[in-house]
Amino acid sequence: MIQVQAAGSWPPGTAHSPRLAVRHQTRYAYDSEIEVAQHSAWLRPRDCAWQRVSAWQLHIDPEPEAPVQYTADAFGNWRLAFSHARVHDHLEVLSSFEVEVDPALPLNFAASPTWELAAQALRYSAGVQQPDAVEFMLGSHFAPQADALRLLAADLFWPGRPLLEATCALMQRIHGRMRYEPKATTVATHALQALELGRGVCQDYAHLMIGALRSIGLAARYVSGYLLTQPPPGQPRLLGADASHAWIALWCPVQGWIALDPTNNIAVSANHVTLSWGRDYADVAPLRGVIRGGGSAPPAVAVTVLPLAEMASLAGAQGQSCG
Repeated sequence: MIQVQAAGSWPPGTAHSPRLAVRHQTRYAYDSEIEVAQHSAWLRPRDCAWQRVSAWQLHIDPEPEAPVQYTADAFGNWRLAFSHARVHDHLEVLSSFEVEVDPALPLNFAASPTWELAAQALRYSAGVQQPDAVEFMLGSHFAPQADALRLLAADLFWPGRPLLEATCALMQRIHGRMRYEPKATTVATHALQALELGRGVCQDYAHLMIGALRSIGLAARYVSGYLLTQPPPGQPRLLGADASHAWIALWCPVQGWIALDPTNNIAVSANHVTLSWGRDYADVAPLRGVIRGGGSAPPAVAVTVLPLAEMASLAGAQGQSCG
C-alpha cells in the first residue's frame, strides 16, 4: 500500500468555520485479473479563498510501480496520475483530509446586474480583454449549448431582469422538474438526456443547469465536491453512507463566481466542500483509468463527511460494534 500525505497547519478562519473530516474510498474487485492499468484522479481538494485543507492523505492498494505524479490541470485543480504494470485483482483508492470551510455570505440580490449585462461582458469586443470565464460559456460534451436547454431558461430571463434573480428561478425550475433517482442515469448521461428523462442525480442537475445558462449566453462551471448531510431523525451516522456531490458556479461580472446547488435548490454553504471544478464532469471525474483485463465489475464508492470531532468517535464506536 502506498500513502501520500500533504500536511499543513490551520490558517486562521472565522469563528464559525466548521472543521470537517472527509473520507472518499473507491474499491474495484475485478472479475478477472488486471495486467496493466493507468489511472488519473481528481481527489486532492483545492485550497480556496473560502476553504483551507489540511492533513490530506492518499492510500493506494496495490502500490503503484512509480510515485504518484502531481500536476495542475487547465483549471488549476490537482491532477494525480499512477499506474500498475503487475497483475492484480483489485484496486482501492482512499482519499482523506480535514477542511475548514467559511460560512457563505448571503446572496446579494441588490448588487446583481441584469443578466444581459453579464452576457454582454462575455462577448468579444475589439480592444477589450475578455474575462477568463469565457471558456465556461462554451458548450461541452455533458453541458452543451442546445435549443432545448435554451427554451428551459429563456422565459425566466426577460429583459432587464437581475442575473441572480433569474438564475435562482432557473434553479428552482430544474429542482422542481427533476426527480432525484440514483440509478436512473450513469456517469455517461449528458444534459439533454437528463432533461428528457426528468430524473437523475446531482451530476445531472448540475449539467442541466450549466447547459441552460450557456445556451442563453452566460458562463457557468461544474464543481465537484462533498456535502455534509444529516442522518434521518433518530438514526445514527454511518461511515461511508454519503456520496460525492456536484453543483454549479455562475459567473457575474460584478460579484464574481456565485455557487448554487440545484439538487437541493439552495445557495452553496459551509456544508459544501469544494474538490475541483471544470467545464463538466469529464474534466474532474474523481477516478478514471484505462485497464487491460478486469471484466465489468463496477466500483464500490463510500464517502463520509463529518464534523471533525465526530469522525474519530464514530469510527471507534462502529469498529467496536463490528467486533
